[in-house]
Amino acid sequence: MLEANYLESVIKQFEYYKLLAEKTFDQLPEEKLFFQFNDDSNSIATIVKHVAGNMISRWTDFLTTDGEKEWRNRESEFKNDIQDKAAMLQLWHQGWEVFLNTLKSLQPEDLEKTIYIRNQGHTVMEAINRQLAHYPYHIGQIVYVGKMLAGAWKSLSIPRGGSQQFNAEKFSQPKHNAHFTDEFLKDKK
Repeated sequence: MLEANYLESVIKQFEYYKLLAEKTFDQLPEEKLFFQFNDDSNSIATIVKHVAGNMISRWTDFLTTDGEKEWRNRESEFKNDIQDKAAMLQLWHQGWEVFLNTLKSLQPEDLEKTIYIRNQGHTVMEAINRQLAHYPYHIGQIVYVGKMLAGAWKSLSIPRGGSQQFNAEKFSQPKHNAHFTDEFLKDKK
């Protein structure tokens, strides 16, 4: 069923982007997570705070309440005030737990239901797609800032100079069906 395949695919994609951010966190000393280039930029910890705030607001009571909860204070998400890596990771995992648990609870027939974000109607599929653009956008920022601050960087994808070898390995295998994230996520399960 197309809808079930869609849900399975987007869950894997979100888990993949979550992993990219976590592999970035792992490559940085704690103090670099809080580095802010200037007053108009965000530290990695601040981006984490915003993503988690969005996830908790959007995906709590997802099918029954507006995604912009009255209790959310979006402006406070952009204050660089997380105290340490442990607090940042706790917030990160809390956001992802709410989000992924909600996604995994959805049924194919839910995809055409209407939900609201700031009183604007979205089908569930549209709301998922909105976040599939939003969260990877911020995770790309996390990776970019992390790469600049890390010094020595271990590539999160095909390393420079490795494309030919990577493609040779892929084309040496028979054609098969697999999700592009399977090889990246296999070690996380």
